[in-house]
Amino acid sequence: MTTYDVVRGLHILAVIAWMAGLLFLPRLFAYDAEMAERPEPLRDEMRALLRTWQTRLLKIILNPAMIMAWIFGAWLFWIRSGYGADWSFAHQPWMITKLLGVVALTLWHHYLAIERKRIAQGRSVRSGRFWRMTNEVPFLMAIVMVLSVTTEWVLP
Repeated sequence: MTTYDVVRGLHILAVIAWMAGLLFLPRLFAYDAEMAERPEPLRDEMRALLRTWQTRLLKIILNPAMIMAWIFGAWLFWIRSGYGADWSFAHQPWMITKLLGVVALTLWHHYLAIERKRIAQGRSVRSGRFWRMTNEVPFLMAIVMVLSVTTEWVLP
């Protein structure tokens, strides 16, 4: 077992946690948006509970998982470069695809964090339908990223 193997395993675990949060948080947003149709006493209690879950998911799981995925990913990048000696792999189309995917997931993560604040303030204009439609976006991006790395394939 090498350092690379351990770091790769930790990176995969961090990405799994990050992806789980990215897939679940929009679902909580959808439930929150759909609470407007409920009777008032139930609506207020459920919205308070959903917003607590949203905050905890973001702060306890999503943010730390994203940070760890970035740290372990950067460490893997450094090891793969021969500790800074050869960066040629970084210019390969599959790696560029992967890095663009990571940036896109990070931007989506930040969008969700901003939207959580809007929801908490009652200023969100997004519907439950919007959140259900965008719920699978991170998974679709993950498919492209994983296939680009494991097969060195990229979209044309």
